[in-house]
Amino acid sequence: MPPAGELQHQSPSKDKQPTDTQSDEAAAAAAIAAAAADAEAAGLWTQIKAEARRDAEAEPALASYLYSTILSHSSLERSISFHLGNKLCSSTLLSTLLYDLFLNTFTSDPSLRNATVADLRAARVRDPACISFSHCLLNYKGFLAIQAHRISHKLWTQTRKPLALALNSRISEVFAVDIHPAAKIGKGILLDHATGVVIGETAVIGNNVSILHHVTLGGTGKACGDRHPKIGDGCLIGAGATILGNVKIGCGAKVGAGSVVLIDIPPRATAVGNPARLVGGKEKPTIHDEECPGESMDHTSFISEWSDYII
Repeated sequence: MPPAGELQHQSPSKDKQPTDTQSDEAAAAAAIAAAAADAEAAGLWTQIKAEARRDAEAEPALASYLYSTILSHSSLERSISFHLGNKLCSSTLLSTLLYDLFLNTFTSDPSLRNATVADLRAARVRDPACISFSHCLLNYKGFLAIQAHRISHKLWTQTRKPLALALNSRISEVFAVDIHPAAKIGKGILLDHATGVVIGETAVIGNNVSILHHVTLGGTGKACGDRHPKIGDGCLIGAGATILGNVKIGCGAKVGAGSVVLIDIPPRATAVGNPARLVGGKEKPTIHDEECPGESMDHTSFISEWSDYII
């Protein structure tokens, strides 16, 4: 202790402010990451155009369509902006307006393009019915709905809520997917089949999640404020599952098809049934080995522990 009345010398805190060297290193790391993302997007775009040329040669009836949607564009952002603009336009919401809106939004935020690239790879790798990246880009309504949602979410955060809601309405009408513009969604997302998916206003979905058709991430009908599910990274949500309320689905968890979930699910656990029950029991649920079921798409790994029913 210092003598009374004498101030003790305080050494500078190491974590108050980053040094110039730390700032330079962070900037360099960010520049390297951005360059890598640009290279990945450019490589993927080259592959998509090669696939489109191949398909145009093999099927001349599609040549004009493939040229206008893919081959005439210089980048992935321009292609998807054009395609979404034509998909979502109406007599009062013109395709040219939507094209400019989408392209400007993609250009202003490179993370949107990076998420699009991750979503394309997710569909190509996880869905055996996806025969090419160009097929996903043009024809997968789950993929297209997610990309359009990213734009509407960006508008929502910019307080352009009327436009975000108008776009949300068109997405729901065209793709049969209803995602509130305020919902936060990560990257590497697969909406497989996608028809009937509903995602509420305060829902949050992590990265590398796969969700099948007719899934609802909804409220309980009586709560206000933060009232929708939070889905961790790497989860797999089976067809027709209903998850209600501000519940947490832990990273790497599985929800079986047709399940109704009203309480939290621990990470890497499996919930099945109506009402949903944890495989292995509530006290000591079975923890599966898969870290990312959303990527493996293994829906039946729990069945031997859950039931001996054999057809």
